Amino acid sequence: MSHLTCNGALLDYDLFAPYAEVSAFSTTRHGGCGQGAYASFNCSPYCGDNPTVVSRNLQRLSALLPSYPAEWVIPHQVHGDKVLAVGDEYAGASADKRREMVEGVDALVTDRPGYCLCVSTADCVPLLFFDPCRRVAGVAHAGWRGTVACIARRTVETMERHYGCRAADLLVAVGPGISLEAFEVGVEVYEAFREAGFPMDKVARWHRPSARWHIDLWEANAWLLAEAGVPGTQVEQSGVCTYLQCDDFFSARRLGTRCGRVLSGIMLDYE
Repeated sequence: MSHLTCNGALLDYDLFAPYAEVSAFSTTRHGGCGQGAYASFNCSPYCGDNPTVVSRNLQRLSALLPSYPAEWVIPHQVHGDKVLAVGDEYAGASADKRREMVEGVDALVTDRPGYCLCVSTADCVPLLFFDPCRRVAGVAHAGWRGTVACIARRTVETMERHYGCRAADLLVAVGPGISLEAFEVGVEVYEAFREAGFPMDKVARWHRPSARWHIDLWEANAWLLAEAGVPGTQVEQSGVCTYLQCDDFFSARRLGTRCGRVLSGIMLDYE
């Protein structure tokens, strides 16, 4: 299981603990300087928070990590399936071009140290990838649309294609997100999963009191990873429900869409 560290500011992942060359985390709501629905540790620049506060929180986050990131790579997500490999083209681009390159991106992969790859979530599920054999890291944003679009599998495929990774070598952490218990959906969402070929007996449950379907995004993404060839023993579930634990983690369903975001990141450290 995952555990809280750094005075409750970060969620660390036991899966990556044996590897000194990688840092991975998800932020909580604690330890920052934000206010209201952004209180207090929002580090995402895309959710309407004061940019100065976001910058200060990123500085605080940098100080909590084992090494200071050379660059924060935080994409503007669109609930799609686009994966960006952060390599020579990105590293050689201007600041404006880099911002353009992360527009509409929902997953990132790299073999470059110092680039902290991040996704922003507030009930959607963050996925953090590490290949200890090839020293490649990745991160993906998996809401229900991204999950149906198989963003987890596409991230694995991009790591294989760009860096020669093997799915059997990957370690993947499933970070804080809304749980089966809390994720009530309409029939159109259920049908989207069914039509995409998900095993509905594993990823959906009928909630009789409300006469509504509930979807298990954690299990759905674990299934996608297994289908891609990642061993189940190499997948860690945080078990943190953002909706039920909204005092500690941002939840758009509880706080409204204009609230802070959990920032989940992974970075290869310099040798």
